[in-house]
Amino acid sequence: MKPASLSMRLGLTVSILGALLVVFLAVLAFIALTHELDKLSKASLDTKMQQVEHSLSLYENPGDINTKPHSLLDQVMGHDNLNLTIYDLENLRTPLLKFGSGLSDPRVELKATTTAIDKISYSKSADAEGRHFLTASKLIRLKNGTSVPVLLSIDCANDEALLSAYLSSTIIALPLLLILIGISAWAVVQRGLAPLREFRKVAAMISAQDLSHRLSVVKMPQELSELAHGINFMLHRLDNGVQQLSQFSDDLAHELRSPITNLMGKAQVTLSRERPTEEYKAVLESCTEELGRVTRIVSDMLFLAQVSHPAALVPFETISLEDEALKVVDLFSLSAEEKRISLSVTGNGKTIGDRLMIQRAISNLLSNAIRYCPAGQSISIIIENRAEQVSLLVGNPGAGIETQHLTHLFDRFYRVDTSRSRAEGGTGLGLAIVRSIMSLHQGTAEVQSMPGSITVFRLMFPSIDGQATWRSQK
Repeated sequence: MKPASLSMRLGLTVSILGALLVVFLAVLAFIALTHELDKLSKASLDTKMQQVEHSLSLYENPGDINTKPHSLLDQVMGHDNLNLTIYDLENLRTPLLKFGSGLSDPRVELKATTTAIDKISYSKSADAEGRHFLTASKLIRLKNGTSVPVLLSIDCANDEALLSAYLSSTIIALPLLLILIGISAWAVVQRGLAPLREFRKVAAMISAQDLSHRLSVVKMPQELSELAHGINFMLHRLDNGVQQLSQFSDDLAHELRSPITNLMGKAQVTLSRERPTEEYKAVLESCTEELGRVTRIVSDMLFLAQVSHPAALVPFETISLEDEALKVVDLFSLSAEEKRISLSVTGNGKTIGDRLMIQRAISNLLSNAIRYCPAGQSISIIIENRAEQVSLLVGNPGAGIETQHLTHLFDRFYRVDTSRSRAEGGTGLGLAIVRSIMSLHQGTAEVQSMPGSITVFRLMFPSIDGQATWRSQK
């Protein structure tokens, strides 16, 4: 079964809650109206009872009530809904005075005999025809001190008619009101969920080939606005990632095409006719060099994939940058001697990281420095230890790098001098690897250079305390 839509769920929920609220208010109004009508009836009986009590206080004995009832009848005459009954405590079977019709309930009448003097009690009763009465009973003293039971009843037919009319109108109006609530709830929900349709529209337009669409946050509710900002930021990162991946794929295909084309061309030309053994050997040696270049590119790509993993997967330890720099300098000492280049390491500092990766980053920088440093010059590695970070600088004199190239040096396969780099066996991934390693260690890599001046590459690691705090939060 297909699940109900969100708008349907919200609309039904709001409608049901609205219906329950309306029913509750209708019941509450009915109860309040009943209470107020009962309160008004009691107030009316209290007023009449006070008037009757005043009239009875003028009678000498119970017998005068039967012979001279005019003053009492004046109190209730003209009120068709009032019934007055007065008894003699010595003869409860025959009332001294009875005015009005409809009240004939001995239980109510006899209750008056047990009522305390100067205290009114109320009771409800119904006659044989189903009419309901509210009766006030009280023992009232006459002029000579004798007490007589007095029952004053009011017919509740008018109140019942009013309540019945209220119920009838409520029953008629309630379905219409519920329909109105349902329509209003549906309209409100549709209006409230309108931004979600914008989400669906943008999501339908997004594809791997087009990630440029963004959600508009103008006049959007705060909760959905925050969600839209998050989705826009996610799309921005995905767009950048796809563009980088596309660019990287194009660059990789371009880098691999040249050696593969060379290999195929040499092999086809060599096999086109019989050749001397020495020529076959020379072709194989040339093919081996090209295959070595392909191997280095693949190896560097695998290393880049490795350092792209989360830092939590890499075991970090405390590392002395001076010790690692000295190890790298020892590895490159022979190639530096061939060009009569002197290498030096000054300063010291510690950080937390992966030993082999940091060695790889220093090696790539030192390899480039030796490659482009003029013969007879010196390359210096300087370690600076500060409160919040530790820096390792590799500086070498040379031709320098023009400003427009500096921002792209750490991009994959980027070369300032393409022909020279390929001739010297470079893959164009060395500085990209350095940047990935520094990113893994929550550090940064920078370069400063001017044509004809010294070029300085700077690796900036966070301090031990700062990096330990970052790793504990991962």
